[in-house]
Amino acid sequence: MSKPLSFVIVDDEFQAIELLGDYVIKTPGTELLLKTTSALEALDFIQENQVDVLLLDIQMPEITGLELIDIIKNRNTKVILTTAYSEFAVDGFNQDVIDFLLKPITFERFLTSISKAKKRINIDSSISGASIETNLDYIFIKTEYRLKKIILSTVLYIEGLGDYITLYTTEGKTLSLERIKYMEEILPSCFLRIHKSYIININSIDFIEKNRIIIGKEYLPIGASFKEKVRIKLKL
Repeated sequence: MSKPLSFVIVDDEFQAIELLGDYVIKTPGTELLLKTTSALEALDFIQENQVDVLLLDIQMPEITGLELIDIIKNRNTKVILTTAYSEFAVDGFNQDVIDFLLKPITFERFLTSISKAKKRINIDSSISGASIETNLDYIFIKTEYRLKKIILSTVLYIEGLGDYITLYTTEGKTLSLERIKYMEEILPSCFLRIHKSYIININSIDFIEKNRIIIGKEYLPIGASFKEKVRIKLKL
């Protein structure tokens, strides 16, 4: 069974998010992760979670839909714009959105748009795969405009830097546009998140000292909220 397409809905009108939420729930092969009237709440959620499709209104009080698209443009999230104003269509397509739904939105028109999103996601996956592809021994990670193969056994630790991560390996370091939470989700069990900014390879640990883990010459802090997880995983 294939993984359902995940959705976030953002609109400053409560009735609009309720209608679109109902449409998503009624559509086979989809799941609704969040519906909100706050663009800032949606932004925080998308930056911390993998979201396939964003149903997004354009005119909102905190930040506009077009501004939100610009902020998340390096994520893998596809955008379908929803608005009552057709004059924004050109701006939307200049941002490479999947579709433009003009309110009032019918269920039939919604389904057509979702079909477009599925096709686009499948095409993108077949061309370059996801931003990070995994198996048991290595990952391919996007660096600039190409994918770099990283042998997992060479990874010492990973540092999160906002929208970026740095992988520190025995061969050097690699910077990639990805979030640490996603790395935590896709890496095998020999990797352990010890802090909001650090994931370590358990096999690379040299010493454990109070609230720090030492790998080579690096002293990495264990975050307060991660202490119990670390204790259990490392059998301390």
